[in-house]
Amino acid sequence: MRLPRLLYAAAATLLLVAPGAQAQDSYPRQPVTLVAPFPAGGPTDAMARVLAQQLGERLGQPVIVENKGGAGGGIAAEAVARATPDGYTLFFGTTGTLAINPSLYRHLRYDPVKDFAPVSLMATTMNVLVVNPRLAADDLSGLIKLAKDKPGDLTFGSAGNGSSNHLSGELFRTEAGGLQITHVPYKGSAPALVDLLGGRISMMFDTISQQTQNIALGKVRALAVTGPKRSPLLPQVPTAQEAGLKNFDVTIWFGVLAPAGTPVPILDRLSRDIRAVMETADMKKLMLAQGAEAKPTTPAEFSALIKHDISKWGPVVKACGASLD
Repeated sequence: MRLPRLLYAAAATLLLVAPGAQAQDSYPRQPVTLVAPFPAGGPTDAMARVLAQQLGERLGQPVIVENKGGAGGGIAAEAVARATPDGYTLFFGTTGTLAINPSLYRHLRYDPVKDFAPVSLMATTMNVLVVNPRLAADDLSGLIKLAKDKPGDLTFGSAGNGSSNHLSGELFRTEAGGLQITHVPYKGSAPALVDLLGGRISMMFDTISQQTQNIALGKVRALAVTGPKRSPLLPQVPTAQEAGLKNFDVTIWFGVLAPAGTPVPILDRLSRDIRAVMETADMKKLMLAQGAEAKPTTPAEFSALIKHDISKWGPVVKACGASLD
């Protein structure tokens, strides 16, 4: 006599579960918003828009990029962290917003580990160390020797405190034995480059795509790239590791995350589609033109990278005393 009651209970349970399962199976049923943490027109925005277009074609629904600048990307990150975890609001995360900001901001309003469900890395890129061609340093070892011979005389510019090119410089100073090189922060890379070309600062770390033409024209001299291997855009320029700084690696990455609690089937669907997009020949070629490398991952791999880089950049930020609140 109890069997019918059990069957009714099981049927009721299935009815309760079915809508959620159906929602995941039919995902997406409406446009998806990809929140970019910086204003339109910059390199992060460009990366997000390239991915959004291709991912939308795979999903069968538009992926709309929404720019939310401010607080080093923190405004966008917080907005996504508080969004409904249904797969329709995603975050285009970067090294800065997820790995550097936790040390840079004392009162961060989101947790990069607890508040997000990583989906997939999209691509990685690196910086290049360029110096004014009038500087008496033809290679990285020559620059290090010059800095040691003239402590405090050399300067390096950046896009601002806590930026990837600022922390590239700080890591360089540390790994080269505590060089006394003065940091000069600017409001963006463009004004720093103007002063580098004019000889008012000695050097700067900058994105490869921004410097390839200046290097080719001899306006700046490239001494090293910051990644673990040479850039195809600058095959003649050694890595900092090749030049003697064995532990120096500044790899900048971009990837997609969802709010924590997003159903696993939706995360897996997005991860598979991002991988399919990034593994196309056209996308690889497009990334190469930007000085980047297509690098899709599993959610677990992306999660491990975020945790690793939080641990990596924390001591660097602490050592240089950078803080934005």
